[in-house]
Formats: sequence, C-alpha cells, structure tokens
Amino acid sequence: MQSYTIGQAARLLGVSPDTARRWADAGRVATHRDESGRRVIDGKSLAAFSAEIAQGDDEDVPYTTARNAFPGIVTAIRLGDIAAQVTIQAGPHRLVSLLTREAVEELGLEVGMQATARVKSTSVHIDRT
Repeated sequence: MQSYTIGQAARLLGVSPDTARRWADAGRVATHRDESGRRVIDGKSLAAFSAEIAQGDDEDVPYTTARNAFPGIVTAIRLGDIAAQVTIQAGPHRLVSLLTREAVEELGLEVGMQATARVKSTSVHIDRT
C-alpha cells in the first residue's frame, strides 16, 4: 500500500502542509510513522478522507449534474467579439474554459473574483504518477 507524507497529502488535497498537519493532529485523518520516522498517511485512508472533504457543505452547492467542481479564482479573461476564454486557478489546477462573451457578461465575471469550474465529460483519462 502506498503511503504519503504530510506534504504530499497536502498537495493532493489542495491545502497547505500546515492545514494537513492540523487535520492529522485533530484526528481527522490517521497517520503513522514510516521506517524513517516521518508521519505518513496510507493511500486508502487519504482517498477516503479526500472523498469526505470533497463532499463539503452542500447547502451552498447549486443543483447540477456536473459532479466535478473546481472552486477557484478567475485569473484571466480574454474577450473576443463573440467568444471568450476564462482561466480559473483552483488550487494546483489551472482550468481554461471557452464560452460566449455574452455568458461572461451575464455572469459578471472579472479577474480576481471567485468562480467554480464544473466539468462534465463522458471520457476521463487517468495517468499514473
């Protein structure tokens, strides 16, 4: 079973190592010491915890069939006459969306504001790292 250091877990969860450490100290995710004495989280525990925190507080989540939500901050908007390109930085993920200029204007999107990119796809590719 693969284990992850606090720093690796933090990167995978999109939080700071300090936050991951506080979660571990509070018992939200179980850790143990590896042969080098480092605190690590086993892969199954990290996967379960990741799914748990991804559920979050559903009160503010709009009803949608798009399950993959990436909350982040708008970092760039390129407006054309008809189309627009919006870039959102969601933790370590940079997402670029092509949509109509009208949609950007209706949403009132501006650089620096919070937004959520939602991804719905019939094909998802996974690379092993």
